[in-house]
Amino acid sequence: MSGSRMMRAIRVSEFGAPSVLRLCSDVPVPQPGHRQVLIRVRACGVNPVETYIRSGSYARKPTLPYTPGSDVAGVVDAVGEGVTALKAGDRVFTTATQSGGYAEYAVAADDCVHKLPDALDFTQGAAIGIPYFTAYRALVHKAHAKAGETVLIHGASGGVGVAACQLSRALGLRVLGTAGTPEGMKLALGKGAHCAFNHREEGYTDRIMEATDGRGVDVIVEMLSNVNLGKDLQLLAHGGRVTVVGSRGSIEVNPRDTMAKESSIIGVSLFSSTPEEKRECAALLFAGMEAGWLRPVVGPQYPLEKAAQAHHDIIESPGASGKIVLTM
Repeated sequence: MSGSRMMRAIRVSEFGAPSVLRLCSDVPVPQPGHRQVLIRVRACGVNPVETYIRSGSYARKPTLPYTPGSDVAGVVDAVGEGVTALKAGDRVFTTATQSGGYAEYAVAADDCVHKLPDALDFTQGAAIGIPYFTAYRALVHKAHAKAGETVLIHGASGGVGVAACQLSRALGLRVLGTAGTPEGMKLALGKGAHCAFNHREEGYTDRIMEATDGRGVDVIVEMLSNVNLGKDLQLLAHGGRVTVVGSRGSIEVNPRDTMAKESSIIGVSLFSSTPEEKRECAALLFAGMEAGWLRPVVGPQYPLEKAAQAHHDIIESPGASGKIVLTM
């Protein structure tokens, strides 16, 4: 009887610092309901948004206590009624769990669970969900990027950044990337960027403009808007679009910078995706896995009990290199 099984899971009973992430070993294993899938979790991605939610600073607050995490990869343990496309034993990854991913088992709606090709391991599977779906939403659904355009990925060595580099290259864009360390720049170049720039160096924006022959870039995928948005508006070409993927506070910008170029600032929220948009994205990403260009870069890996350390490091580390993942 699965209802009597217990598992280890991270629980959050109050909003606050990373220390509120507590490992509990007596959490009941959830049971899959109608159109739900129970996954034995092997790895779970750690995303910056989970740190904002945990701190209590995010717009949507879960009911306490809760288990964080959405991007898991593992093996289907059981399926609820109405599930036809998946069965016990299938290797899968998700874009959203309903019970939380920082746990040994997680429940997800069947339309958020996708088969994981054998070419990718579980840690790579845990690095697909939010990063690749966010990158696709920013580039295709929001910026309407077209082959031949130039894209700047501001923060190209992190989870979403690597995904955006690979996706942009596959879509026929000219890809410029920034990172905060020489290792990050090398990673971006290895994952699809045509040119890389160190965003800690003085005058790096001038070098980006030079790389476009002074024309500017058509699309910017921005991970740290509260630092870069003002500069981004000056880097855009006529009709350019900045997609805001991440921000950690407020910033003052001059709206006049959008007028002469008729440029746009577009917010990106994966939670707003329609089922049709999710299916479209999943189909393209699956094609990328089959073709071989979709290869998540897994960065630091932490055991489940080190979740608090992972939350500290994803925000405080000097330069991202790949996706932070918890392993079970």
